[in-house]
Amino acid sequence: MSTSNNWISVCSDTDLVANSGVCALLNEQQIALFKIKNANDEQVFAVSNWDPIGKANVLYRGLLGSVENAKVIISPLYKQRYCLSSGQCLDDDAIKLTVYPVRIENNQVQLQLAD
Repeated sequence: MSTSNNWISVCSDTDLVANSGVCALLNEQQIALFKIKNANDEQVFAVSNWDPIGKANVLYRGLLGSVENAKVIISPLYKQRYCLSSGQCLDDDAIKLTVYPVRIENNQVQLQLAD
């Protein structure tokens, strides 16, 4: 794991599976990473792997989808939908996942951590 200006490399971009999730451990926190690929582009998202309703680290196993053009992860336990870009639960306004800025740099998936 290498760092540069609060960006931390967590895996190679080849470790990500298109239209699926993987889990990374960073500073004792599980982070769910998703590469969403379609005919026109590819996006990578990083959110907390902790399902606050199911009380388990399972979100990387969730179903990917979209709601009104927003990319979402659907919890594999109780099926709550979370926006991948904001972390907001679409089924309960009081619940929000931690979202991590993510980028691909030199074929490495990097997450940005707060100072």
